[in-house]
Amino acid sequence: MLHLGRETGSRTTATHPLPPAQADQSCDLVTVPARQGLEAVDILRRGRNRETVGPVLHDGACDTLGFLVPPGTADAWDVPGSACTRTDGRGLRIPAEPPVSGSGWLLPPAEDALVTDPAVLRAALDQAARLLEAADNCC
Repeated sequence: MLHLGRETGSRTTATHPLPPAQADQSCDLVTVPARQGLEAVDILRRGRNRETVGPVLHDGACDTLGFLVPPGTADAWDVPGSACTRTDGRGLRIPAEPPVSGSGWLLPPAEDALVTDPAVLRAALDQAARLLEAADNCC
């Protein structure tokens, strides 16, 4: 699981310059199992509404994904199988490099997607969980 401040080894993806609009953007971090997270990213990016997906981290072992969401999301986050964390009570700042040693960007920070809308993420994670459960119970 992604834990801020954990030392796990080298970064697994290249870093990208931080867009100027994100210099002061703070956020919380929703972590989910990678399989569900990857499905949610696909749902968001290929959906009818083509929802905006903010930066997404993966841990070095690719066991979990972390979605950057607006600050304050952790106060009301209650999606089973996931966690929403604030790093210090004020929210994580979006850095140019992945904030967790040993992690990398699945989707790097971009000017058009500062963070992922928590309601949209919740719906995508719910849909992803249903799809994965159906696939696992098939045949």
